[in-house]
Amino acid sequence: MLDAERLRLLIEVGRGLVSKLELETVLNRLIEVGRELTGARYAALGILDEDRQELERFLTLGIDEEARQAIGDLPRGHGVLGELIRDPRPLRLDNVGDHPRSYGFPAAHPLMRTFLGVPVMIRGEAFGNLYLTEKESGPFDEADEEAAVILADFAAIAIDNARLYTRAEARRQDLERTVRRLEATTDLARALEANMDLHHMLELIAKRGRTLVDARWLAILLADEAAFEVAAVAGEISSNRVGTRLERPGTLVEQVLREGRTRRAADLTGTLTETLGDVPAGDDAALFIPLSVRATRMGVLVAAEESVDGRPVGADDVRLLEALAATAATAVHTARSVASDRLRHSIETSERERQRWARELHDETLQGLGGLRVLLSSGLRGSGEDLSDAARRAVAQIGEEIRNLRTLITELRPAALDELGLVPAIETLAQRTATTEGLTLETNIDLRLEGETRLEPEVESAVYRLAQEALTNVVKHARANRVEMNLTREDSAVVLTVSDDGIGFDPDGSGPGFGLIGMRERVSLTGGRLEIESQDGAGTTLRATLPVRFRNGASA
Repeated sequence: MLDAERLRLLIEVGRGLVSKLELETVLNRLIEVGRELTGARYAALGILDEDRQELERFLTLGIDEEARQAIGDLPRGHGVLGELIRDPRPLRLDNVGDHPRSYGFPAAHPLMRTFLGVPVMIRGEAFGNLYLTEKESGPFDEADEEAAVILADFAAIAIDNARLYTRAEARRQDLERTVRRLEATTDLARALEANMDLHHMLELIAKRGRTLVDARWLAILLADEAAFEVAAVAGEISSNRVGTRLERPGTLVEQVLREGRTRRAADLTGTLTETLGDVPAGDDAALFIPLSVRATRMGVLVAAEESVDGRPVGADDVRLLEALAATAATAVHTARSVASDRLRHSIETSERERQRWARELHDETLQGLGGLRVLLSSGLRGSGEDLSDAARRAVAQIGEEIRNLRTLITELRPAALDELGLVPAIETLAQRTATTEGLTLETNIDLRLEGETRLEPEVESAVYRLAQEALTNVVKHARANRVEMNLTREDSAVVLTVSDDGIGFDPDGSGPGFGLIGMRERVSLTGGRLEIESQDGAGTTLRATLPVRFRNGASA
């Protein structure tokens, strides 16, 4: 029977064990308490393998490291130790050497005679065995066996709790990683939708990717015809490596790009090390992942194969990096497509501008000069008063053509827009149009720009051209008597509104005839939006909203 002191210790130990959540702490504490309860000199815990046929681990207490090294390999579960594996019931021996299955001990093994072994059962299945030997006061008795069995039961509960906690903690960490990855994917998708600057996009992908897989460093290299250029870096690579170029022929990066599949390298090539700078010591192993989209290969993502805490990058991490590489490839493809589209639209718009001014020069200036030549030719055939009258009329017509040319030059690029800014240029345009065409024109121009801050030339030119084209449309097509123009600042945008009381039109019908295609392209190229409200006989309201960008490159 257990005495009161032993029962008290068991209760305290049981409470302590079941409160432990770290498996290794529970196992080590089990060995310590088993030796303390029974007075054994040596204690050990053998943990079974998955098949429960032999010992996978063997934890000991009472034998120093020097003696353990001299003994050699740890037991695998043969002899007397294997008896508890075959028959998981308590085993108590006064002399372990007398048991028929005893193999004896290695030459350097300490002398052990008395023996007590009890199984540790979890949910009806053997987890391992607690072994106690060499009781100081003689053979182990029934009270020792009972105490060891109770301790093993407490330990089984504690081990089961610790394993459940470990699995739950692992699942929690997996869920957290999954959530972080989903958030990163969502952020990157939103960034793509927002048409973020390519440099910032690749920088975001590099930093998010490195953080999510805990790689020590990561770099994105973009390819052109002759070389690779470092487009973004993260982690333990200096940001001043961005822009460094690596010649393509003969490099591992070139081979990965050509093959179009992920590769691992035990060490970085010398040329790549020079390109990325000094990578951390012992961190030469790397992953090479191609950037591909629609069968087009644009570059390579290179990442350290070792994480910050020293573990290798796992298969799930590789798949995540491959997904990020695909995102980077999509970003590059989108940015290049947008740039190509903008260039094409710009060229098309310029061509339409040239056609418009060619018509203006042909219909106005050229015909005026032709009439002037006819007038002077007829004057030269006469004499006296006829010649004087022709000269006076020629001078008057030359003055008119000079005014027309000045108007044309102003429309091409008003000096006020370059010298004074957007507001004076639009005010002059409005006054000139109203005076020339006899319109009642009301203006409300209030951009509320701080100090003498100027907008980017692209934005100023776009706003001016929109106002110019809107007034031209009113004059040529609307048959309006009254026009109202408002130019205001709303939050981070410039808003131009032009309304007239003319005949109106169907925006979805004959719109291109009113120059709307060019206006829409101008607005699109600046990242703004154009809204048109019009009905037959009810006038037209045009509202253009363009993002504010100042000449230092910052957005409002």
